[in-house]
Amino acid sequence: MKRVIKLSKAGIAAFIFGIALSGCGGGSSSDSGSQMPSGSQNSGDQPTPTVERTAALSWNAPGQRQNGDGLKMGELAGYVVNYGQDPDNLDQTVRINNANTMEYTVEDLGNGTWYFSVRVEDSNGLMSPPSDLVSKSIQS
Repeated sequence: MKRVIKLSKAGIAAFIFGIALSGCGGGSSSDSGSQMPSGSQNSGDQPTPTVERTAALSWNAPGQRQNGDGLKMGELAGYVVNYGQDPDNLDQTVRINNANTMEYTVEDLGNGTWYFSVRVEDSNGLMSPPSDLVSKSIQS
């Protein structure tokens, strides 16, 4: 049977609303975030834009369990970032084994819409429910 960290509604809200995609205009964007690489030129001496294929995620650590008990940073083991192109099947996972790390950049994303959620793990191995989904669209 799965054991789950029980966060309070306020703790869940802080955790969920704390997750954000930085550098892409918020939780969802169709902006591809073009950048000009230094020294890159095409035949017309104009810089060639490249497509930004990353999603920078950040979140806040929860301060309470669902039952209202406090949750100290020392009780947290880390976070699990799940992502994928199907919002119902986030098939890729990144484990962050440091509770003080509350940001991560997912790189090398292909074209299309990508969905992300974060779960917190406590020092006993208990996992929280996933945060609300955020998304980012990557277009060439």
